[in-house]
Amino acid sequence: MSALKLSGAEIRQAFLDFYRQRGHQPLPSGSLVPEDPTVLLTIAGMLPFKPIFLGQRQPDFPRATTSQKCIRTNDIENVGRTARHHTFFEMLGNFSFGDYFKEQAIAWGWEISTQVFKLPPERLVVSVFEDDDEAFAIWRDKIGVNPLRIKRLGADDNFWVSGPTGPCGPCSELYYDFHPELGNDNIDLEDDSRFIEFYNLVFMQYNRDVDGNLTPLANKNIDTGMGLERMAQILQEVPNNYETDLIFPIVQTAAEIAGIDYFSSDEKTKTSLKVIGDHVRAVVHMIADGIRAENTGRGYILRRLIRRVVRHGRLIGIDAEFTTKVAESAIAMSEVAYPNVRGKADKIKAELQREEVQFLKTLGNGEKLLANIIADALSQGVKQISGKDAFTLFDTHGFPLELTQEVAEEQGLTVDETGFNAEMEIQKIRSRGAVESIDLTVQGSLDKLAEHIHATQFLGYAHATSQAEVVALLVAGASVAEADAGTSVQIVLDKSPFYAESGGQVGDRGYLSGDNLLVRIDDVKKESDFFVHFGSIERGSLRVGDTITAQIDAACRRRAQSNHTATHLLQAALKKLVDPEISQAGSLVSFDRLRFDFNCPRALTPAEVEQVEGLVNTWITEAHGAIIEVIPIAEAKAKGAVAMFGEKYGAEVRVIDFPGVSMELCGGVHVTNTAEIGVFKIVSEAGVAAGVRRIEAVAGNAVLDYLNVRDKVVKELSDRFKAKPEEILDRISTMQTELKANQKQLETVKGELAIAKSEQLLTQAISIGEFKIIIAELGDVDPTALQTAAERLLNKLGEGAIVLASIPEPDKVSLVAAFSKGVNAKGLQAGKFIGNIAKICGGGGGGRPNLAQAGGRDASKVKEALAVALAELEADLG
Repeated sequence: MSALKLSGAEIRQAFLDFYRQRGHQPLPSGSLVPEDPTVLLTIAGMLPFKPIFLGQRQPDFPRATTSQKCIRTNDIENVGRTARHHTFFEMLGNFSFGDYFKEQAIAWGWEISTQVFKLPPERLVVSVFEDDDEAFAIWRDKIGVNPLRIKRLGADDNFWVSGPTGPCGPCSELYYDFHPELGNDNIDLEDDSRFIEFYNLVFMQYNRDVDGNLTPLANKNIDTGMGLERMAQILQEVPNNYETDLIFPIVQTAAEIAGIDYFSSDEKTKTSLKVIGDHVRAVVHMIADGIRAENTGRGYILRRLIRRVVRHGRLIGIDAEFTTKVAESAIAMSEVAYPNVRGKADKIKAELQREEVQFLKTLGNGEKLLANIIADALSQGVKQISGKDAFTLFDTHGFPLELTQEVAEEQGLTVDETGFNAEMEIQKIRSRGAVESIDLTVQGSLDKLAEHIHATQFLGYAHATSQAEVVALLVAGASVAEADAGTSVQIVLDKSPFYAESGGQVGDRGYLSGDNLLVRIDDVKKESDFFVHFGSIERGSLRVGDTITAQIDAACRRRAQSNHTATHLLQAALKKLVDPEISQAGSLVSFDRLRFDFNCPRALTPAEVEQVEGLVNTWITEAHGAIIEVIPIAEAKAKGAVAMFGEKYGAEVRVIDFPGVSMELCGGVHVTNTAEIGVFKIVSEAGVAAGVRRIEAVAGNAVLDYLNVRDKVVKELSDRFKAKPEEILDRISTMQTELKANQKQLETVKGELAIAKSEQLLTQAISIGEFKIIIAELGDVDPTALQTAAERLLNKLGEGAIVLASIPEPDKVSLVAAFSKGVNAKGLQAGKFIGNIAKICGGGGGGRPNLAQAGGRDASKVKEALAVALAELEADLG
C-alpha cells in the first residue's frame, strides 16, 4: 500500500469532501483579521469558533469542516531554515460542537489518513496525553494500532490550553514515519528527520478556573487540525514543505528573476528563496483580507514580512523591484480556493510596490549609516562593530546581519554576532505572546461568568427604552453582588437598547433607573456577545438580579445615526466621483464627528472634495428613505451590497439600503430618511498611511457646533485686523508679504554684520608654518551668514583654515570649517573635521573637503570645541 500522489488543491478538497459526507457543514475560511480582539491575526483553525467553544453563541451546525488561512510569526526566524516552519499556512479541520467526541474523532482521523490519503498504517505513530487512558485504549483496541507505536507525552506536548483559564483538554496527534525500518524501539517523536506531525485531535472536555482546577464541560467539543502543507510534503514525497506545489511555483519565480537554479544553489541561497516563497504567500492573503502596511499592529507584521522579502531578494542578487512579479505567481495559485485574492490583485500589487520602493530607500539609508559606523570604528582603532549597532541596522533599517558582516569584512572588521543575538533575544521577549496563544476567555471577571449567563439581546433598533435584568456587575474588573452610589461599575444586562461600540460606531450613552436608583452610562462595549455598560451609580444601590429601566440618550443617538448614515453616503460618493475601486479601510462614528479611512493611492484634489461634499448634500436634500432588512448573505451580495473587507459575516446579514444611492452590510444605527441628516460638511482630507486616505467630517447638529466655532474664530480675527470677514484673507496675505520682506532684509543685515565682524578677525590670524588659522565665535549669527563669512575670510587669508562658531538660538550651535587646497593636501577634510568637533557640542555634520557645516545642541561646549579645533589644526599643520 502506498500513499496517493495528490496536489495541494486535491488534498484540501478530499478532506472537506470526507467530512461533508459525514454530516459536517463545509464553511469558508474566516478572514486573517479575526473578530477576537486578543490576537492580531487568525493563528489557528479553531479561532473563528471561539464564541461557540465558550458557550456564548449557539452553533448553526453541530458539525463543521473548514480549510482556514492562518498566520503565525512567533518563530519567524525558523522560516526557510527548517523543513516545515511557515508564517502562512492552511489548517484543515473538523469540529464537533457537543455532538460526537473522542472515539468518533479518532476513528475518522485514522480512516481519512489510511483510506482516503492511503498512508500505510505501518508508517503512522500516535501520541496521546500521558494520563489519557481512554484515548490510548481506543487507538489500541478499536483502531488496532501497535501499542509500541502509541506514545504517551506530557502536558507540554499533548494537553491543549487556550490560556490560563477556559476550555482545555488532552489531545492526540498523528505522525508520519519517514524511516519505519528503524523499528519501534526508542521512538523519539522530537526527531524531525524521521517524524512529522500532520494531524492533531483536540478533545476539549474540561474548563480550567483561575486556581487551575479542571471541571468537565457540559458539552464536550472536538477541534482538529491537519496541516495542508505537511500532508502535501508527505504525499508529494518531497524533502520539505517549500518544494510542494503549494509554495514551490513562487520559489521558482523568484529564482528565475534572480537568474539562478534552486536545486543547484547552496543552502544559504535556498533559504532566501524559501523565505520569499513563504512570505509572499502570506502578504498576498493579508492584503487581500484588507490589511495595509503600517507601523503598528497587524500592519507592522505585514510591513515586516514585505521587507524580509525584499532583503532576501537582495541577498540572492535581485537589485530591481520584483515583489509584484512574484506575487502574481501566488495570486494565480490561490484564485480557485480564494477568489477574493484575484479580485484584489491590483491592490495587492500596488501595496507591494509602494512598500518595496519605500524600503529600498530605507536600505539605502542603512548602507549610509553602516558606512558611518565603519568610519568611526576605523578612526578609533576598533576592529569590531558592536552587536547593538548591527541590530539597530537590522531592526530599524532592515539591514541584514549577513550584509553587515560582508561589508565589514571588506574593511577588515568583524561583527559582534553574540551581542547581535543578545539584542535579538531581548526583542523576542518583548514581542512574544500576543500572537502565540489564543485566549478563549472574555476580559476581566466575565470569564468566570461566561458559562452562567447568556448573550445580551439588543433591542436598540426598535426601542430607546426597555426593562432589563442585571445579570452581572463588576467593580474595577472584579465581580460583585452589589454596588452603592459613587461607584464606577460595569454592568451586563440580559437585554439592552444601548448600542455597543462596533463597526466604528461608539457606544450609546444614557441612564439605568429604578426605585431610588440612577446609573449614568457613559459607554457600552461588546465583549464577545456580552454588552458591558460602563457607568457610575449616582443614586441608590444596584444588585445582581435587579430589574431596571434602561434608557438611551436620544439626542446622542440621533447624532450618531446622522453621522453613521453620512459615512455610508460618503463612501458611495467617493466610489461614484473618484474611483469605483475605493474601499473602506476603517471608520469612526461618534456623536460629534465622523471619520472615514479609505484605500486610495493619491490625494483628492480640492475640487474633488468639494464635489463629494456636494453630492452627499444633494442625496440628503432628495430625502431618500431607508430599507433595512436581514437577508441571507448570498442574496445581499447578489444585490450588490458593499461589505467591509476584514469583517466576518454570518449566514444572514443586516443590509442598510438607500435605493439608488448606497447599500451596505452594517449592524449600526441609521436614520430612516436621508433628510433627517440635515447637512454634511467635510472638515479635512489627508493621508494616514501608504495608500490610505482619511476624510473627517460632521453631519446633522454637529455641523452647527462646527460652524459656531468657526464663526467665533472669524469674528475674533475681524476684530483684531479691523476688517470685514471677507477682507481677512487679503489682509493676512499682505502681512505675510511684508513679513517675508522684513525677514529677508534682516537676513541681509545679519550677513553684512557677520562679514563686518569677520573682517576684524584677519588681524587675529595665527601662523603655523606656511598656513594661517582663524578660530572664532561670532555671537548669534545664523548658519547661512556664518558660512558666507568663512568663505570670504578664506579668500582673503589665502592658504589656511577657518573654523567659526555661533549660537543663533538658545541650545543651538552652528559650526563651519573652510579649508584651502593646501590644507586638503595635508590630508585634512573640512567635512570630517567639523563633524568630529560638533560631537563635543552634542551634534554632528559634514560636507565637502573644502567647506562644511555642522550643528550641535550644547552651547556651553562651544569654547571647548573651538579650543580642540585649534589644537588639532596646530598638530596636523605644524
